[in-house]
Amino acid sequence: MRTFPFFAVLFFILPILEIYILIKAGSSELLGPGWTIFLVVLTAVIGAVLLRQQGLSTLARFQQSISQGKLPAQEMVEGILLAVGGALLMTPGFITDAMGFLCLLPFSRQLLAKLIIKRSSVQVVSGMGGFSQTPEWRKNSRDSTSDVVEGEFTEIDEDTWFIEQTGQSPKSKNKS
Repeated sequence: MRTFPFFAVLFFILPILEIYILIKAGSSELLGPGWTIFLVVLTAVIGAVLLRQQGLSTLARFQQSISQGKLPAQEMVEGILLAVGGALLMTPGFITDAMGFLCLLPFSRQLLAKLIIKRSSVQVVSGMGGFSQTPEWRKNSRDSTSDVVEGEFTEIDEDTWFIEQTGQSPKSKNKS
């Protein structure tokens, strides 16, 4: 039940606040409706440009981490934050724009990503991908009656096998 207040704010209170602020800004003598619409469109355009630039930067860091054999957890979380930030900036309103810019600007996005990673319960058990290391949870779950046998094999044809086993040519096999 803890998630209900979050969703109540997200889907009920936030839109009402956004509409209220847009109406106040549009009816004020300082901004007026033209400047309010202009600012909403401008933040969406700036957000799209920033999203593209930061997305490519994060993708480059992601690929660099992968090539170094590191788990790109920071970059993956930043990628999600970029998507959320882009969606928030495309949503009309000043509150969502502020939250979107927090997700798109590098210093705040990296801070948010570190906080999310620190608070998450996901832990890396073993090295990156591959099959070279067995995670601890797998080592402890195996019992001695397992039917799994680890090993290597080389596929050879019948004639090669016969030569290796007998030292004779396969033609002599047919004579016996």
